[in-house]
Amino acid sequence: MPKTTDTTTTPPPAAVARDPHWAAKLERLRARKPATQTLTICDDATVRQNLAQAKTEHDTAVAYGNEDSQKTTAQALEAAQAAFDEAAIVLTFQALPSPAFQALKEAHPPTEKQAEDDQAINLDTIGPELVSQSSLDGLTPEDAAHFLESWGTGEATQLFMTAWNVQNHVRSDLGKG
Repeated sequence: MPKTTDTTTTPPPAAVARDPHWAAKLERLRARKPATQTLTICDDATVRQNLAQAKTEHDTAVAYGNEDSQKTTAQALEAAQAAFDEAAIVLTFQALPSPAFQALKEAHPPTEKQAEDDQAINLDTIGPELVSQSSLDGLTPEDAAHFLESWGTGEATQLFMTAWNVQNHVRSDLGKG
């Protein structure tokens, strides 16, 4: 049985003395959800181009401060965005708990050749499992393997990298000392 951490402990008195809001902060920390990232795919080049053009026209209207033009271009942008949203496929990925991600990496050790090239994992085998395990859309390892093998290199790389990058996503700032 894996070791778990008790999350119902009382904050140390020294922490509460330094920050009377510590208990509320601690509760917020405990309630955090894992990071997510999306990959948006739109196969319709015309829809993508129309959205890009509408964004450019609206940005130009805003830059010049023309209120009538801003209103017109905002409506066109809204319509282009709606068409894009209708045509697009959005895949969402979520960070795995650290122990699960570590176990996944350990389950896919590098080949001898990959190790000689200083690779820590086998990128050829981890992809389908990583994409599947981090997918919030229910992608199976078989689906992921099919996409990674049949899509063009750029799109397959984006699929893998979205699943990989969410594992390393940072939502914090070190701030000023």
